[in-house]
Parts: sequence; C-alpha cells; structure tokens
Amino acid sequence: MLRYTLMRLGILVGCLVVVWGLVYSGLAPRGLGDSNGMWIVLLSLLLSAPISFVVLRKERDRASIQVVQRVDRMKANLEANRSQEDEAADEASRAQEQAQQTPQAQQTPQTS
Repeated sequence: MLRYTLMRLGILVGCLVVVWGLVYSGLAPRGLGDSNGMWIVLLSLLLSAPISFVVLRKERDRASIQVVQRVDRMKANLEANRSQEDEAADEASRAQEQAQQTPQAQQTPQTS
C-alpha cells in the first residue's frame, strides 16, 4: 500500500511540475489574481487522477489483494478469539454448576 501511495504521489508531483512549466511559459492560462498556485495544484490533481488510474492499475490490484488478505486474517483471528472466549465461558459455567451441586450432595438427610 505504501508503494502505491508513493507512486501516486510521484505522478502528482510530475504533473505539478509539468503544469507549473506550462503556466509560467504561457501555454496554459494563469489563475485569477493570487489564485495562480491554487490553479496549478487543482489542474495537476485533475490531470494526475486519470493517469494514476491507468498507469497504476496492476499496483492497485496488488494492494487490494493485500488488504483483502489482511482483513481475512483479522476476521479469522477474531473468530478464534470468540470461540476461545465461548469455551472459557462454558467451562466457567460448568464449574459453577458443579460447585453448586457439590454442597447439595453433602447435605444428605440423616435418619435417626
């Protein structure tokens, strides 16, 4: 996932440099007033999104597979913990029932 994020940031920075060059060379329009920096960033984001979507397809698929595997492992661990807790609770309730039955068995009526 880190690799995908870094590659995506690299594409954004590349687009930022290209758009900045185009704006300051006059090939792309400047922003109004003091909004030139914002214009360059927004235009870079707009250009980098479809480029990232196409170029990073394989890396995105690899990252999604890793995320799915991690989620599946976490689900399995949670289920294992739940079953262990259920077993412990069952054992505790059995022990409590046996403890309650033992004093009753010891109190047998004496006949004289």
